[in-house]
Amino acid sequence: MNGNWLLQVRRGALALLVGLGLQSAAQAADYSGVPAVEQFIEQMTREHGFAGEQLQRLFAQAERKQAILDAISRPAERVRPWSEYRPIFITEARIQKGQAFARQHAKALARAEREYGVAAEVIVAIIGVETFYGGNTGSWRVLDALSTLCFDYPPRAPFFCQQLREFLLLTREEQVDPLSLKGSYAGAMGLPQFMPGSFRAYAVDFDGDGHINIWTNPVDAIGSVASYFKAHGWKSGEPVVSRAELRDASAVDALSPGLDATSTVGKLRALGWRSQDVLRDDLPVTAFRQDGAEGVEYWMGLPNFFTITRYNRSLMYALAVHQLSEEIARRGIR
Repeated sequence: MNGNWLLQVRRGALALLVGLGLQSAAQAADYSGVPAVEQFIEQMTREHGFAGEQLQRLFAQAERKQAILDAISRPAERVRPWSEYRPIFITEARIQKGQAFARQHAKALARAEREYGVAAEVIVAIIGVETFYGGNTGSWRVLDALSTLCFDYPPRAPFFCQQLREFLLLTREEQVDPLSLKGSYAGAMGLPQFMPGSFRAYAVDFDGDGHINIWTNPVDAIGSVASYFKAHGWKSGEPVVSRAELRDASAVDALSPGLDATSTVGKLRALGWRSQDVLRDDLPVTAFRQDGAEGVEYWMGLPNFFTITRYNRSLMYALAVHQLSEEIARRGIR
């Protein structure tokens, strides 16, 4: 992350909170009577028609969680190389559990493939990487997590305040108690770990029962992941990545600086990259390397790979999802 950009974000967030008349809720057990919360409530009543008294009662029950602030403020750990990252997610237990999950929900996955064009094994792999197929969806009350990060974490307050707005809107739309929903310490929810904004934009009622439930309903979770992928450009039947070999040392100069496409298959080929798969020359590509267990690996990330990175902005995450999906499919899910 660019340091100057982060500094600007922090300054902007601080200015915003000062403008709202923020007084830290650090000493409060709940969020009742905090000026910034009152400002937030006023905005929700004015812009979205919420009852002010109802929100005041709700925030009186929301709790500031120091453990969340500690977790999100903790210095970043060293970046694991691919040789260490891959074994975390590509495990025998995760593969077998993925096969079982796929077979148990075969009808929903088949329908998601038909309606959204997203392969069943990719949907399964996302849920497997995110929450081990629903086994670890988070134990924090979402209201507590988002309130803590909105009102007591200035560096990212604008983002988390927006997610808090989206959360209150989705609980009203789905007619669920805001105090009943749990998720990660950052407010990610359910089997697919959607943030509230993603929930409202992409989650679907895939079983047709009139409610969207990604917490305990795998069918809705499956449809919602497929909906997200389609909206972010997934193309049915298209490749995700291709392993490559470099013809000479100078070809390494074509490595991409980030996640976005910076070249095409044809241009990389002309620079000495040789993919292990037959690919169209016009396909956009990001060229990257990973330090694998058996040495350096070179990869071409293709448009469907970019879609996975829209779910989580990480090359290793996207590669892990892809390889888990391949292994689940290879073992058999039908």
